[in-house]
Amino acid sequence: MKIVVIGGSGLIGSKTVARLRQLGHEVNAASPASGVNTITGEGLDEALAGADVVIDVANSPSFEDKAVMEFFQTSGRNLLAAEAKAGVKHHIALSVVGTERLQESGYFRAKQAQEDLIKSAGIPYSIVHSTQFFEFLGGIAASAAKGEAIHLSPAPVQPIASDDVAAAVTDVALGKPVNGTVEIAGPDKVSLSSLVARYLQEMNDPRTVVSDANARYFGAALNDQSLVPGANPRLGKINFETWFASQPVKA
Repeated sequence: MKIVVIGGSGLIGSKTVARLRQLGHEVNAASPASGVNTITGEGLDEALAGADVVIDVANSPSFEDKAVMEFFQTSGRNLLAAEAKAGVKHHIALSVVGTERLQESGYFRAKQAQEDLIKSAGIPYSIVHSTQFFEFLGGIAASAAKGEAIHLSPAPVQPIASDDVAAAVTDVALGKPVNGTVEIAGPDKVSLSSLVARYLQEMNDPRTVVSDANARYFGAALNDQSLVPGANPRLGKINFETWFASQPVKA
């Protein structure tokens, strides 16, 4: 098949592209650097010509409320219009477990807007809802830092390694459209605050994590269901210990 990966040079995109190419598919790793821009529309029609499948794993460069909404709405509209013109048979988008439960957050409101565009476009689709990546633990810590203290909710999370995300996205892309959502998660359920505390300890980061039930997660309040999948998610195989041991750079 000819498959176009939007955001093909990023963390998940590059791993997905490599997997698909190993399986013998013709893959276009599309990104602004390769001349394909979903915001301006530049290069979209050319990139999608003859494509069977489009995988959208692009993320907004800004998490600011207005900017992130503009990114996902503009990118989504332009991409879906180009897909309709090209006769694409399957649209896959990577989103987040709990998106519909985290609408206090501008980022998750924007992801919901992206999903709504996909559902109304008339193109067969599969939305992959992933739990948070291990690779983003540092970013979560930074977002919750107040001086030397990091205030995080003890709400449960089920984090996943990017390699497992790429494997799941690849499998979904090679299957039939589900016209719905597929949930993926890591093998272990843990407390968000304790997981970040452990990560910082392993990184020899002296900052302290404060477990705070009222702490917000990118602007949203959390409960025990906010960040974990429902029944029967697809589970990755890589746990925190295995993931961390594979990381090339330690503090």
